[in-house]
Amino acid sequence: MIVLILNAGSSSLKYQVYNMTNESVLAKGLVERIGMDSSIVTHKSTGFEEVREVSEILDHVTAVRRVIDMLTNREYGVLKNINEIQAVGHRVVHGGEVFKESVLVTDAVKLEIRKLFDLAPLHNPAHMMGIVAVDSNLPNVPQVVVFDTAFHQTMDNVAYLYPIPTVLYRRHKVRRYGFHGTSHAYVSVHAAEHLQKPLEDLKMITCHIGNGASCTAIVGGKSVDTSMGMTPLEGLMMGTRSGDIDPAIVPYVMNKEELTMNEVNSMLNKHSGMLAISGNSSDMREITEAMQEGDKNAQLAFDMYVYRLVKYIGSYAAAMNGLDVLVFTAGVGENSAVVRKAVCEAITFFGIELDEQANAVRSGDIREISTANSKVKVLVVPTNEELLIARDTFRIVNELK
Repeated sequence: MIVLILNAGSSSLKYQVYNMTNESVLAKGLVERIGMDSSIVTHKSTGFEEVREVSEILDHVTAVRRVIDMLTNREYGVLKNINEIQAVGHRVVHGGEVFKESVLVTDAVKLEIRKLFDLAPLHNPAHMMGIVAVDSNLPNVPQVVVFDTAFHQTMDNVAYLYPIPTVLYRRHKVRRYGFHGTSHAYVSVHAAEHLQKPLEDLKMITCHIGNGASCTAIVGGKSVDTSMGMTPLEGLMMGTRSGDIDPAIVPYVMNKEELTMNEVNSMLNKHSGMLAISGNSSDMREITEAMQEGDKNAQLAFDMYVYRLVKYIGSYAAAMNGLDVLVFTAGVGENSAVVRKAVCEAITFFGIELDEQANAVRSGDIREISTANSKVKVLVVPTNEELLIARDTFRIVNELK
């Protein structure tokens, strides 16, 4: 089965095409600046040189049509014709309480996704545009939606409720939802497989740390707590997001600086985190380089980032009453040996022993970076959210036959 995976943003469309016979990637690409006369399409078919084009793409319907043209191109295409696409899978950020797993797209599902627009105003409307665009271009092809929040729907109410008036939950569904669920689910399964241990027997903390970052406590393969909350702003210090702060800071700063709600929201999401503390960068690579050159602000940003991550790991180990496996994934987690070392050295009381030689190795493969004597196994597991979406899409569409 050939599966097309889409991740639609408000002005972008990221895509990959999988042959599910062997789970190989046939092609991938990105459409940027949708809605402008200078849209950019970057396409890479496996075995061919990258193709880059600039043209007018005014909406997502046209963007999907252009992607199909690329995939079926006579020179560098990977499909003979459009009919080879047998299923389409979509990443959707917010599934609320309605969606606890991936589902086939129906009119009822579309309606529920629209009802969730208020919970994810920057993401869900864009994802819906992607679904509608496929309806227009591939009207007879089944579509599946995979939700970032679904994995965390196993949390108990003691973890997902906030200690505020419960009427806000009843009326407006104000609660912790968590995000990056597709990634946390993927790496937890592969960590257990690598260790050749049943997932059901493990207490695991997965650290998805990139520009956006979250930690999840996983017991027996199920999420029991996660650091992101009702929105992706809560939790860890991130590239440009503040993570946890005293909520009273918001009205205080709004009053002192005469800021609007939109301005303070932008401050916390786009101008905080490592960018704010370092003064010039949200990129861990640049932070690390500046830190090594003696930049005190970069050092402080690094130290705060690690400190807050360590606090979450410690609290989740306490919440689970134990820890068997610690997993690092995503951009920083997979590539920054310095961050991994700093974190592991701060929690040696767990019995963690880091193999510094293994930690220093750069590799795209799953690997263990703790010593044989370490009481907690520490792994680096490259995430692959698109593959998990492809697998769910393949499974659900196969069940229709």
